[in-house]
Amino acid sequence: MSNLVQNQHSTLTKVSELAAAFLTVDEASEGQRVDNFLTKTLKGVPKSHVYRILRSGEVRVNKKRIDADFRLSLGDVVRIPPTRSSAVEKTEQSAPLTSKFENAIIFEDDAMLVIDKPAGFAVHGGSGVSRGVIEQMRLERPKAKFLELVHRLDRETSGVLMLAKKRSALVALHEAIRNNQTDKRYLMLVQGEWTEPKKRVVLDLQKYLLPNGERRVNVVMDASKDKYNERQTSETLFKLLKNFSHPVLGKFSLLEAQLVTGRTHQLRVQLAHLGFMIVGDDKYGDFSVNKTLAKHGLKRMFLHSSVTKIRHPLTNDKLELTAPLPAELSKFLLKIELNASK
Repeated sequence: MSNLVQNQHSTLTKVSELAAAFLTVDEASEGQRVDNFLTKTLKGVPKSHVYRILRSGEVRVNKKRIDADFRLSLGDVVRIPPTRSSAVEKTEQSAPLTSKFENAIIFEDDAMLVIDKPAGFAVHGGSGVSRGVIEQMRLERPKAKFLELVHRLDRETSGVLMLAKKRSALVALHEAIRNNQTDKRYLMLVQGEWTEPKKRVVLDLQKYLLPNGERRVNVVMDASKDKYNERQTSETLFKLLKNFSHPVLGKFSLLEAQLVTGRTHQLRVQLAHLGFMIVGDDKYGDFSVNKTLAKHGLKRMFLHSSVTKIRHPLTNDKLELTAPLPAELSKFLLKIELNASK
């Protein structure tokens, strides 16, 4: 007789070689494609095998055959056929004694978690980073059924970072971002004297890789040089907040940027292309200037996600998520302002 395997977190802990397993879909997997659900559930099973059992009809949802792109609903029962590759749930790590981000929470309810991300933290692991914000938050909240990043921030960018605690919230937030139904504002300090009160910048950007595999972005001015047609249009509304003139360090401008699109490194590349590099930017900035500014107290990139306005993904209430300018950036602004006034 077949063994009935059900798990509250929709995670298969063991698949017998002789028996099928039956999993009930909970909130963590609601709305997920069945192929992704199987890939996540069947740890160690090759994707080719996952798609083979889908094509053969061995996987059933509520006793019916389904295609790989079928989306699961709450309460669906998924039949998974016997497999010779064991699918073992990840070993649980004990929660850390101290939290890195608990004091940085801006907003939290059953659907969302929003933090004021400090500079210096990658949002997820990879490229030499063993544990990013999302991995750390999952470690700190081992009982969380679902926790996923809604969007990204560069490692050296601080400010508003949204995470979803329900798949339905994640889907709704992604849709809002795609449809430009969010208002994201950033603060940055750039080299030079910005003179226009407001400026709309529209540029085509293209990603490329350095020989060491590191990702970069450049501006494509000549379409004929984009042989793969991979460029993406970027658009930002810039607003001048204040100009500074330091007797030793030179001229700077504090800007607010409203994102219309959200391309990789968009603000950094656009501003560098215009000749107003963000101070402290180690990829697109002026390295000699950055070195000098570090001696005067600025040891990070001056780019901060200050405000995000968005509708709540489930209640549709208006949210204004605000992260104050970090102390080290406020202190540097005060320093150049005081010296400039002498």
